[in-house]
Amino acid sequence: MLCQEDFKPVTLADRAFFERHYALYPQTHSDYTFTSMVCWNSFMHHRYAYVKGNVILACTAAGVTRLHPPIGPRDPELMREVIRLALDIGDDKKPLIRIDPETAKWIKRLEPELLLVPDLNHFDYVYRASDLVKLPGKKYLKIRSQINRFRKKYRHTVEPIKPGNLEEIMEFLVKWCESKKCEDNLFLAHEIEAISYAIEHFTELPLRGLMIRVDSEVAAISLFERLNANTALIHFEKGLPEYEGIYKVINTETAAVLASEVEFINRESDLGIDGLRKAKLRYHPHHMVEVYSLRQ
Repeated sequence: MLCQEDFKPVTLADRAFFERHYALYPQTHSDYTFTSMVCWNSFMHHRYAYVKGNVILACTAAGVTRLHPPIGPRDPELMREVIRLALDIGDDKKPLIRIDPETAKWIKRLEPELLLVPDLNHFDYVYRASDLVKLPGKKYLKIRSQINRFRKKYRHTVEPIKPGNLEEIMEFLVKWCESKKCEDNLFLAHEIEAISYAIEHFTELPLRGLMIRVDSEVAAISLFERLNANTALIHFEKGLPEYEGIYKVINTETAAVLASEVEFINRESDLGIDGLRKAKLRYHPHHMVEVYSLRQ
């Protein structure tokens, strides 16, 4: 019977294991990536169990544990064990999270009495890569104007992130954090830890990156990777606020790199943050990666 002792921490040493498993069971939601788990581990404390050819993920944040549905071949008994364990040890409001629509339907067939509800705050936004590059039509007019103003106003260059400029990027993150007063915002404090981990372990993770210099100084970065066969995932995107339009520019420059490789770009969820939701909607997503949660 599945128990807490079956789970072990997700560490850098597990990269090859997760890559093999996800090659068999490609993922669409950003939360399941190995990079996301290890980068956010100081806050989320990810663990996993491998049972009957399935990966079962658990995360604990602020003393609250939540489980994810099994990733692997459908096994009704294992699914019931995961639900039982989630109800026993998990959060009393959302013990089982990030359930994709097909798995949600399957769970309802197995256990009709369970309440599964859409978790809107964690729907991922997915865009056509070509739209983020071309920004076609009137709906992108304001964004195009901001990009054009930036390009006229600032002398800037775009270059890939590589081992030789990682130290500069760490210095950039310090500046960005100071501008955002990270010490006064718990989420930003955890986010800067996650980004710093990604940079410190850049060569050990399946990451790529892009940076923008303004007058030779790093002014913006993006970190991304391939999520599945036709989608890339943007993990982090940061810019110094004194450069108006910098986020629009790093967005479209990143898309320009990826558009020849993938059809879609996943830009993660809005976490229910109103300003972030409005910003993501301005780019007119092609579709959302829907997820459900078990509610008691």
